[in-house]
Amino acid sequence: MAAHTRWARLLEILSDQGHLDVLDAAERLGCSAATVRRDLDELARQNLLTRTRGGAVVSSVAYDLPLRYKAARKADEKQRIARAAAELIPSGSTVGINGGTTASEVARELAVRPEPPGGGTALTVVTNAINIANELAVRPQVKIVVTGGVARPNSYELVGPLVDSVLRTLALDYTILGVDAVHPRFGAATHDESEAGANRALAECANTVVVVADSAKLGRRAFAQVCGTGAVSILVTDRDAPDDVVEEFTALGVDVRRV
Repeated sequence: MAAHTRWARLLEILSDQGHLDVLDAAERLGCSAATVRRDLDELARQNLLTRTRGGAVVSSVAYDLPLRYKAARKADEKQRIARAAAELIPSGSTVGINGGTTASEVARELAVRPEPPGGGTALTVVTNAINIANELAVRPQVKIVVTGGVARPNSYELVGPLVDSVLRTLALDYTILGVDAVHPRFGAATHDESEAGANRALAECANTVVVVADSAKLGRRAFAQVCGTGAVSILVTDRDAPDDVVEEFTALGVDVRRV
């Protein structure tokens, strides 16, 4: 198992339990206790957790806000979707990420990537989500850029004209969009028009738009469109996605990944 894969799994266990024991983690990961100790030391160096005697606990800096925000609904599917989406992003990329539970999981996956050889920046992340900014700001290998705007308490997203004023000057390689609904004919959408506007700005300045949505959101409509289906390059969803809906997206040129 690669180091960054172990790190992601250790953080998943820590997120679920709030604490982690070295011997238990070694058994679950199928590796030695010495390897787990080294991994925990590295994750502590990145401010992803706090080391304790015999294990680790969650870091209040990195995890307090996101843990309160994390939704239990389809949590396993969202984590699989997040891992698959993160694998699409090459090192050195500039990637936009909006708010929401699935997009936040993608940010966590990206944050545990190892530093490039010799140090430096592995990724540049542009976000309008203050919970994502809170997590990634302490990662030395991630350059984090936060848009301006007014914070919405329901989603932790910054919205309004300040978002547009920042994003119109930027060029992104990828944008990861978490949405409330995605429909073959009506595209990606959210329930709030101000969020839709900010997310649309993130999509418009990216070469590749990746929508992350569990199967419950497919084939559904929401109040405010973020972007049309033609703007979506890749849709990452779970294995329960209906065949007929997937076929509609595929016929429209969307690369659908079921994980």
